[in-house]
Amino acid sequence: LGRRKIMQYTRYGTVILSFVQAFFIAVWLENPANFGGRAIVQFPGWPFRLLCAITMTAGTAFIMWLGEQVTERGIGNGISLIITASIVGRLPAAAHQLVILASPFRPEHAQIKPLSLLMMSVMLVLVVAAVVAMTQGQRKIPVQYARRIVGRKIYGGQSTFIPLRVNQVGVIPIIFAQSLLLFPATIAGLIPSERVRAMTETFLRGHVLYTVVYALLIIFFSFFYAAITFDPMDISDNMKKYGGFVPGIRPGMETAKFFNTVLERVTFAGAIMLAVVAVLPDVVHAWLKVPYLVGSFFGGTSLLITVGVMLDTVKQIESHLLLRHYEGFMHSGRLRGRR
Repeated sequence: LGRRKIMQYTRYGTVILSFVQAFFIAVWLENPANFGGRAIVQFPGWPFRLLCAITMTAGTAFIMWLGEQVTERGIGNGISLIITASIVGRLPAAAHQLVILASPFRPEHAQIKPLSLLMMSVMLVLVVAAVVAMTQGQRKIPVQYARRIVGRKIYGGQSTFIPLRVNQVGVIPIIFAQSLLLFPATIAGLIPSERVRAMTETFLRGHVLYTVVYALLIIFFSFFYAAITFDPMDISDNMKKYGGFVPGIRPGMETAKFFNTVLERVTFAGAIMLAVVAVLPDVVHAWLKVPYLVGSFFGGTSLLITVGVMLDTVKQIESHLLLRHYEGFMHSGRLRGRR
């Protein structure tokens, strides 16, 4: 019942936020300064703003409903699968641009040398492998439960572990950092002033200051979100209540301090890797002079979401197959990160 209530509030919040964002998108579309002085809205005003906001909000509600249907009647991760499909749908256009830029038969358009193309291929394989390792990597903290005798039954006595993932926070820090950095540019786009626009140009994508602040914000939000989602004191109290302890660590406050230390170290490594993966598309775009559509597949939220959703989908499909006593659909067995 509580989960249903939370989902209901989440739907209401989604509709409200989408309406507000759609309204500001309509205002942005009405400003000719955003399109080189060319007006793209024939009849600007409140009717256009309300129609645009209602239309985009209705589309958002439909996609939200569609994702919920996929989650309930499919294999889960409905919204994530829709986002992944939209990301993968951009792959043919990126490949077409890459072929044009690297084609030896059209030297007037060839901007990428064969050596650069080889370096991009190797880099893509290494980045995907690094993202898979970061997504699947975890620090297993061993936990031992003492035996308890209740009546004629013996409880506990088993050994288990608490997994702390390297990427404990997912893509949330990248989304927070992007939203925070886009806020000044969005406000400047609504103000018809060249001075304000010039002040916010340093926070646009591609500038060095933007990249540095972007990476620092990702690291900050990684620690912030990890501290919110993982409470060492609460886990320590629950372990103490049920007779669990970490070998060599005293239960209570000492266990909480141990969890906090391990969480800080794991989060630091994950935050650095997340920041590197997030800024890699900008680096590839500026270094190899390729379109940003091509560079976006070398990192950022696109690659993180795609790899994470694909791995989780494989897990769920294999769990369904094993539940029905099938061997699985992969001849090489389970993925290495799920042992």
